[in-house]
Amino acid sequence: MSRTEHVQTVEGFGTVRVDRIDPEHHAELIHRWVNEERARFWGMNGTTLDQVREIYAHLDSLTTHHGFLVHRDDEPVGVFQTYDPEADRISECYEVRPGDIGVHLFLAPTLAPEPGFTERLFSVLLDFALTGRSRVVGEPDAANEKVLARLARTGFELGPEIVLPEVDLPEVFIPEKRARLVYYPRA
Repeated sequence: MSRTEHVQTVEGFGTVRVDRIDPEHHAELIHRWVNEERARFWGMNGTTLDQVREIYAHLDSLTTHHGFLVHRDDEPVGVFQTYDPEADRISECYEVRPGDIGVHLFLAPTLAPEPGFTERLFSVLLDFALTGRSRVVGEPDAANEKVLARLARTGFELGPEIVLPEVDLPEVFIPEKRARLVYYPRA
């Protein structure tokens, strides 16, 4: 079963809860989300339910990478992942500083866009990620202009474009990726 890692109430927005992903319990929901066309930059289009379960079971087995299901007022609204950049392929592309933490965010599909939703949710997730850390680092797909513009509006510094190397291990395969480094220092 999933464990709650963070809870924060935002006035006028609701209560955000961040739970560790339980691969058995959450795989079906995540599988549905990541196989939509809008999720192409997440890199899991075309995965089967079993593959999604295996990916998050592998992630859950690591001490350096973590997957979370994010809820707003008990409604699942996204997947948030954190990782130690020293233990990730990103370390081959930039000089990791003490206190860095890497993040990935995938928002669930919505029927009715809500102005300010992403910014308010992301502020909670940044608070969570920066607990005991000094800087958030990310590497969104270089072609994802919409996300890069949103990150810049949120206060991220846009860094250089990089090529993340392919990872081909018995337990995981991640293709090479053209990405853009982004940084968000603790205020």
